[in-house]
Amino acid sequence: MTAIIGWAHSKFGKLEAETLESLIVGAATEAIADAGLAPADIDAIYVGNFGGFEKQSFPAAFALNASPALRFKPATRVENACATGSAAIHAAHTSIAARAARFVLVVGAEKMTVAAGDQIGDILLNASYRAEEGDTPGGFAGIFGRIAELYFQRYGDQSEALARIAAKNHRNGVANPNAQLRKELSVEFCNTVSDKNPLVAGPLRRTDCSLVSDGAAAVVMCDTETALRFPKAVHLRGLAHVQDYLPMSARDIVNFEGCEVAWKKAHERAVTSLADLSFVETHDCFTIAELLEYEAMGLTPRGQGARAIAEGWTEKGGRLPVNPSGGLKSKGHPI
Repeated sequence: MTAIIGWAHSKFGKLEAETLESLIVGAATEAIADAGLAPADIDAIYVGNFGGFEKQSFPAAFALNASPALRFKPATRVENACATGSAAIHAAHTSIAARAARFVLVVGAEKMTVAAGDQIGDILLNASYRAEEGDTPGGFAGIFGRIAELYFQRYGDQSEALARIAAKNHRNGVANPNAQLRKELSVEFCNTVSDKNPLVAGPLRRTDCSLVSDGAAAVVMCDTETALRFPKAVHLRGLAHVQDYLPMSARDIVNFEGCEVAWKKAHERAVTSLADLSFVETHDCFTIAELLEYEAMGLTPRGQGARAIAEGWTEKGGRLPVNPSGGLKSKGHPI
């Protein structure tokens, strides 16, 4: 198995003074130092970057600029839509498990704000099936707006549940110094359409959508046996990676079946159950995604995700806190 022995991240937000290169170099430099390694110790590099926001489409080599000692190290860009960062972790894990590398640097970075606002939604549609979904009104937000519409049709209007999720995550983000928006928003505000909280796509309001962000994060990984010699390490007990069909027409988009399978595989490999977890950090790119994740992880049956947020299960101090960091709703969504 593998472990993480060093890590670093930038503050997320509109980082006008930063370039994609500087974000990658900064996170890489800090993570290697945090691990207590010299740059020469790194055997391989994986850079997670969705891209498309600027013309630069080959960012893997930027990591080498963190130190002359990294020159000629193998560096590979990984892209897997919103799972780009975790896919880079999986690539590093595989490399270590195959004994192709001992110490691996993984960097996730995105510079979204260089694109114009009206372009960003369209760029993100590259993570959908363009042949059928490329003209979706509202861009990528429209994809999740459609998911929310279908969920509401099947299980009733869940606008208040989504507002509670947004308010929870913004409240949690106040305590996170690296979050992009450290501001508490009330459930009433999040649940009311207004000039400051307009509808964006379908039933989704602005407060239901994660923030456009710049940012970077990096980790240094190695095998668990080696990690035990380091002063701090996070053992990766169970990892799982699955892929579902891309077209929404090929699956029931109201059921996050791919996520459900991934959860089951991860628990099997870690020999754990949901009851063993102290908290969950999940992908709340839109509040409807977090609601559906409650069901995919088995916290509630399908169609009953609203119960988890209404009864406080996912709050800090609740049965299973979800996104105590503030999630993407307050941190931003750079990687």
